[in-house]
Amino acid sequence: MSVVPRRRSSSTRIHVMALDGIVNVNSLFTFAVFLGITWYPTADPTVNLLPDDDDGPCAPAAAAAQSLIACHVYSFSCFLFSSLVASALKQAIRIIGSEDGGHGAVHAPALRVGMVASAVGSVLGCGFLVAALLNLVQIKLGIFGCRRWETVAAVVPLVSLVPMALFIYIVLVLHAFTR
Repeated sequence: MSVVPRRRSSSTRIHVMALDGIVNVNSLFTFAVFLGITWYPTADPTVNLLPDDDDGPCAPAAAAAQSLIACHVYSFSCFLFSSLVASALKQAIRIIGSEDGGHGAVHAPALRVGMVASAVGSVLGCGFLVAALLNLVQIKLGIFGCRRWETVAAVVPLVSLVPMALFIYIVLVLHAFTR
């Protein structure tokens, strides 16, 4: 049974700080997703911002509204899962640390698995949140196939910046996992 040695208590503090960061960011996303689920701007989800003369072929199908809500719920679930796992790991580190004189020695494989599970939950939550936002763009600005300027201008940053940030996050998590 592998245990992180006591001399690595500073790395345990780093783990706790990383878990705090995960919980804080996930809390913000969870709150935003919850607001997105509960505060739906119109009673009719197919109401869009398209000009009256252009909503025929560019109007979204009702499935886009259903997918919007489903993706919000999936995202909410993933962020909540990730936060709960990270919080549980933090508590385990603190409990074990108080039992062994404050050194916080934690079963290394369990810590790694928990941190990866929390990271996977965050990544999936971000993916579902992007999918929900893409559906919202289609509902409000028109389907992607119409290639309206407003739709393209809203989608391009979303599908380029978020995956780039997720890639950096995944690389750093994998780097931390191997240490």
